[in-house]
Amino acid sequence: MTVARLSKFKKATATTSCGRQKSGHEPERTSARISSVAPSASKVQSNNQSKDKPSDARSLLVLLVYTAAIFVSALLLFSVQPLFTKMVLPRLGGSPAVWSVAMVFFQSLLLAGYAYAHLLMQIKSRAIVVAVHLVLLVAAFATLPLSISTSFGELPGSAYAFWLLGLFAMSIGLPFFALAANNPMLQAWFVRSGHPAGSDPYFLYASSNIGSFIALLSYPLLVEPMALLRSQNLMWTAGYALLILLIAGCGALLMRAPANVAALTAEDRDAPVPSWLTRARWVLLAAVPAGLLIAVTAHISTDVAAAPLLWVLPLSLYLLTWVLVFQSRPLLPHNWMLMLQPLAIAGVVVLLALGSEQNLLLTLGAHQLCFFVIAMACHGELARTRPPAKCLTGFYVALSFGGMLGGLFAGLISPYAFSWVAEYPILLAMAALCRPSADERWPRWSRWYWVPLAALAIALIAPTYRGTEALFAHLELHRVWVAGSVGVLSALAALALNASRWKLFATVVLALVLIRLYPADEGRVETVRSFFGVHKIMVTQHGQYHVLMHGTTIHGAQKFHNDDGSPIEGKPEPITYYHKDGGIGQVIAAIRERKATPLRIAVIGLGAGSLTCAAEPGETWKFFEIDQTMVDTARNPKYFTYITDCDPDVKPVIGDARLTFAKEPDDIYDLIIVDAYSSDAIPIHLATEEAMKIYKSKLAPQGAVVMHVSNRHLELESVVVGIADANDLKSWVYNEDSERDNQYIFSTDVVVCAREEADIGNLASSDKWVETEPTDGQRNWTDDYSNILGAVYRRLGFGA
Repeated sequence: MTVARLSKFKKATATTSCGRQKSGHEPERTSARISSVAPSASKVQSNNQSKDKPSDARSLLVLLVYTAAIFVSALLLFSVQPLFTKMVLPRLGGSPAVWSVAMVFFQSLLLAGYAYAHLLMQIKSRAIVVAVHLVLLVAAFATLPLSISTSFGELPGSAYAFWLLGLFAMSIGLPFFALAANNPMLQAWFVRSGHPAGSDPYFLYASSNIGSFIALLSYPLLVEPMALLRSQNLMWTAGYALLILLIAGCGALLMRAPANVAALTAEDRDAPVPSWLTRARWVLLAAVPAGLLIAVTAHISTDVAAAPLLWVLPLSLYLLTWVLVFQSRPLLPHNWMLMLQPLAIAGVVVLLALGSEQNLLLTLGAHQLCFFVIAMACHGELARTRPPAKCLTGFYVALSFGGMLGGLFAGLISPYAFSWVAEYPILLAMAALCRPSADERWPRWSRWYWVPLAALAIALIAPTYRGTEALFAHLELHRVWVAGSVGVLSALAALALNASRWKLFATVVLALVLIRLYPADEGRVETVRSFFGVHKIMVTQHGQYHVLMHGTTIHGAQKFHNDDGSPIEGKPEPITYYHKDGGIGQVIAAIRERKATPLRIAVIGLGAGSLTCAAEPGETWKFFEIDQTMVDTARNPKYFTYITDCDPDVKPVIGDARLTFAKEPDDIYDLIIVDAYSSDAIPIHLATEEAMKIYKSKLAPQGAVVMHVSNRHLELESVVVGIADANDLKSWVYNEDSERDNQYIFSTDVVVCAREEADIGNLASSDKWVETEPTDGQRNWTDDYSNILGAVYRRLGFGA
């Protein structure tokens, strides 16, 4: 590229980025703009510099030190997120919502760090800027190693999210704030360092995100399975010390840079300041993927486990999009992503319409692939419209502000504003508005796009009104495919007609409304939402069963009518996993027969209250439950009558069972039933050696612990056997298919642990209960160590 052509190009780009934005996407210009850090641009910059140009050796040193500092900073910034959140999980029952709130905290503090960098760089004196930032880093280092602030006591009865935000702020606020400022700060220093590529430092943003990506992906695959939390903490602290030295080196190089170096080209210096409309679009383009990140993470982690493995997968993809769009030569061209974006949106519509998470690979893969494409399209627009280097810190403030808004909406506002997970479809529709304006003239016949769309909307929404059900009864039978087809056809039509973002937005909204009007669930559904998730109460046809669900997992059910339609009379019978013939029912009966006197039983997890009807006169049952809304639901006779009919005076202990149960007197319980599930997600801290030690300490002589470990995605029997063996307890495993799923009586995976065979009565001689030894070579889960990936592999039949 000649000097004249490059100058002409940079002038056009500066006008597009900093001034009034041009309509349409410009794929050729995008590629050229992003490649402005290529050697040709550096040569032009070098030709325009004075005789004070730094030597090639110094330029290489500057590049290496700054790149290393930004890389290490990003590595620390994103490795601390799963590390510290895992430390906090036991305080909040292992709820997947902990990560959502943590993301709100991290995104908010990222905005604070970017704003601090923006304001600090307004100071003319290099020495003051460097000194202030180094003092901040050293002060933050003085608070390490990481630990949970002692000023926060037990979990409050409500406002969990705000309590958690305060806990994060007091515990890691200062170190994270200092890290958050490094990326824009160091890039701004690089602009003033005299390096030939200083006029366009955005390639360093890719370096930052590569460090972030490596940190996140390595955590569940390498760090978590191999290192204890204590070791991880010490390694992170050592990395922070290294970072301070690297940033001090960056500061020294900045101080020694020529005072009269021309870091910016004339075109960049003269480029107009971005308009407020441009800044608002930056905020939107950053907010939608950030909000979708939290929504997708919550969606996939609800049905597996609240664990770093499932947190970091979407976040890694999110960071990978930043790496790809800020590359000198993008591997995935932006115009390709814009073409795929409507299809990705349609893909999520279909997934939501299906409403099934039975397939782990579908859940993890399809949702994340669609999310990746949508994020690539949004972040590609940000890369295309980025401003010249003089507006760098302001640009990053806009990005972080958008990220914070998206996080606040998905992580804090939505759980209180909606009784169902509405943020996912809302943000999906907003993604359609992130497309650039079409830069080609629409075909004349595309103006009629609204007519068939309106007709389709009327035809599909009409069945919800009384009197038209019979006419459109077929929609009830095929609602999933109808809603999914609308999503797919709207995406294809938008591409074929080169439709505007507003037309795509309207069709996506229609498809999502249909999903809500014609849900995949059979029968009537009510939803109740709390910090710990969304609970659905489903009433089957003719009101025969009331079913409590969290995600796609049934927590309990009650039969209200016989097959002939007559109401059930008398004391309700526990069903689902708690039927008298199931694993838990057999354990209760065996311990009761062995002792021959009234039992004292503790139950961790209330569910629909089914086990209150398993008690016999004279027995003492105590329930432990973290979610007050679950207690309220179980008490409401509109939904379930187990508690009303069997134990109306029951008063569950509210709070995380790991903390509340530890306060119980030692040696008093004949049986401890651990059934604390949030959908298929497991509270990991209730399945560790330390947790089993607490359970054992509360057992009376000849007492037993039974753990319900049914899970579609994780193999947990060997985990329980291992932690029991570490506490000198023997284990027996039960797994039998009831073949009565149509009656809501399910097969269960159960492990009962006791000191001796005699403690579990006739179960020890039953061929349905298999005494099981720990798996050779399998490391036990502790408060410092867990391996979700290994449990997934074992469930898939790969061992590990």
